[in-house]
Amino acid sequence: MTSRPSSPLDLSLPDGGGRRVLVTGASGYVGGRLVPELVAAGFAVRAGARDPRKLEDRPWAKDVELVRADLEDAEQVRAAMADVHTVLYLVHSMGGGGDFVEREAQIARTVAEAAAAQGVQQIVYLGGLHPDRELAELSDHMRSREQVGRILLASSVPTVVLRAGVVIGSGSASFEMIRHLTERLPVMPGPRWLDNLIEPIAIRDVLYYLAHASALEEPVNRTFDIGSGKPQPFKDLLSDYAKVAGLRPRRIWALPIPAPRLSGFWIGMTTPIPRALAMPLAASMAEDAVAGDHEIATVIPDPPGGLTQYPDACRLAIERQVSGRVTASWDDDVTASVGPADPLPSDPDWAGHTVYTDVREREGRAAPESVWRVVQAIGGDNGWYSPAFLWRLRGFLDKLVGGPGIARGRRHPHRLQVGDHVDFWRVESVEPGQRLTLRAEMRSSGRAWLELSVDALPGGGSRYRQRAIFFPRGILGRLYWLAVLPFHALIFPTMARNILHEAERHPVSDGS
Repeated sequence: MTSRPSSPLDLSLPDGGGRRVLVTGASGYVGGRLVPELVAAGFAVRAGARDPRKLEDRPWAKDVELVRADLEDAEQVRAAMADVHTVLYLVHSMGGGGDFVEREAQIARTVAEAAAAQGVQQIVYLGGLHPDRELAELSDHMRSREQVGRILLASSVPTVVLRAGVVIGSGSASFEMIRHLTERLPVMPGPRWLDNLIEPIAIRDVLYYLAHASALEEPVNRTFDIGSGKPQPFKDLLSDYAKVAGLRPRRIWALPIPAPRLSGFWIGMTTPIPRALAMPLAASMAEDAVAGDHEIATVIPDPPGGLTQYPDACRLAIERQVSGRVTASWDDDVTASVGPADPLPSDPDWAGHTVYTDVREREGRAAPESVWRVVQAIGGDNGWYSPAFLWRLRGFLDKLVGGPGIARGRRHPHRLQVGDHVDFWRVESVEPGQRLTLRAEMRSSGRAWLELSVDALPGGGSRYRQRAIFFPRGILGRLYWLAVLPFHALIFPTMARNILHEAERHPVSDGS
């Protein structure tokens, strides 16, 4: 009999007893961290995602059942819920605009109807804390979350709605916003919402509540607020982070201006969080987020040792980031909330299409495994082996037009897997030791990839090949390619040369 994996966060978990649970949004930040905890508790876990292939590289993938579950497809949702006792609803659009509020409501109705049809006994939904106001008075972001909760509560399937405020954990959007604002701005005048009361909650406590809500003996249909029990002004979250991180005291002033859109732009330019996500985050911060009570304790007792306080949550998050153990991040939510991107087509498929390429090829004395190690560690703090100021300039320009820029770096300093972000690129495919394909996520008028490959030479050494590929969209795409050619001429030859030079300086045989 094989033993169950242990809790990644050493949580006090319930006994899942083999109960089958469906985790929707398993490719997102909370879902990706909850799944291994549920496995450790003994649940039979079914992990759902719009594209389950994105889950195959997760360390817990072999312990769960992966299913396709696009929540806008009623047939897929019903199939995913077959023989399921509890559905964990962890999906929410991280952007906004258009009719996303109604779209979220329709998804909730689809989930509720499918759950009823399949005999699901319990739904557990993670919503957001907000002031006690009329629905129409809330920001679009918070109104959408509250509306989803109400739809589920009104359905025929009992629903536990857990409303949380700022979630603090390694890789969470809220923590990354706090971290980058504090580290980059020692003097910080800001909007008046810096004085708003916020009740943070550690990701470990969110996962604790979700796991225990999945193991309730009897179905429950009710809303519960969850938090750390200690509300504080948002500006104090920044000051307290500075203390935990060992930074000099920060000077923070809340100015008498609401400026939600300006705040979103400010967050988007100062942190790795793209503007599409920064805008709803800023709108949410413009409202107090404090738990109205602690009645959750009547159903789920507090974790042994009590709830995690904010400084301790920051300390734990920093430790995980320093050690490179960030298993899921806010960026997973962004990629999970959009449709799958088109992959790089094979070369013969280019026939008849306008395609621009920039190919650089060099040979060197380093062994292929040494070159591959450099290739796999490219980007982030390791850089791009070419003038850094040019990459920073390109990232700044991308930020100005709402792109991700290069500040989001990498999840792990030396390893890559499909779906990881590398500055403003996304890992599309990895053939270990041979080829890395990155898909561009910077704003451009077309689709772009960067392909880095390594081959062994017959007499020893390696051939390194670097290929930039661009499919332009209309005349603007063609003009964009012409505009970036000088940039390519400055960085790509240097990049190819320096990657081989780095591999020769630090061969794998050194054990370094």
